[in-house]
This record gives sequence, C-alpha cells and structure tokens, in this order.
Amino acid sequence: MPITQLKHEIRFFIAENFLYGVDDGGIKDTVSFLANGLIDSTGVLELVSFVEEKYGISVRDDELVPDNFDSVNNLVNFILKKKSNGTGSERTPGAGDGQVAASCVNIPS
Repeated sequence: MPITQLKHEIRFFIAENFLYGVDDGGIKDTVSFLANGLIDSTGVLELVSFVEEKYGISVRDDELVPDNFDSVNNLVNFILKKKSNGTGSERTPGAGDGQVAASCVNIPS
C-alpha cells in the first residue's frame, strides 16, 4: 500500500472522528495527536481499533506507545512495520480489546 494512501486514510479517520469532519491542514505528518489536542487517550483506543480493523493487524499492549501512535508518520511507520514483518497479518480474535487469546496463556500442568 502506498504511503500517501495510508497518510490520507489516517488523516481522514482523524478528521471524521475527532475534528467534526474538518481537516483545516492541522494534521501534519509529524504533529503530535495528543500534545496538540487532536485526540485524547480515549481517542487513541478508537485509533487502535481503526488500525486493527482497517489494516488487519493486531496491536499488543506493549505497542501502545507514542512512538507508534502519536503522529501520522509514527502510525504509518508502525503499520508498515507490522505488515512487512508478518507480525500483524492475522488479527487474533479479541486482540486489542482487553481479551487474551487462549493460545497466549501459559497454564501450568
């Protein structure tokens, strides 16, 4: 998927869901979503759901950091990394929504 298309889709999602459908040019590639008030912590969770559903990747709890989700560039890089290394090609049911897949739980015998 072309980077320009990813950036467009991310900007569109943010504008539609957090800016009342208006992107006045404030969603720059490197602008911090949180520091600039574009989205709040609840909005980050909505963004994670969007990314998981739209791009078919699974986001682990330890990946919910600003380096991955706090700007257009960070998010594009995260999506491309997940898609290229195969760690996000299959979405585990319940991933990212507080549930743990049974295959991830170690049960002592």
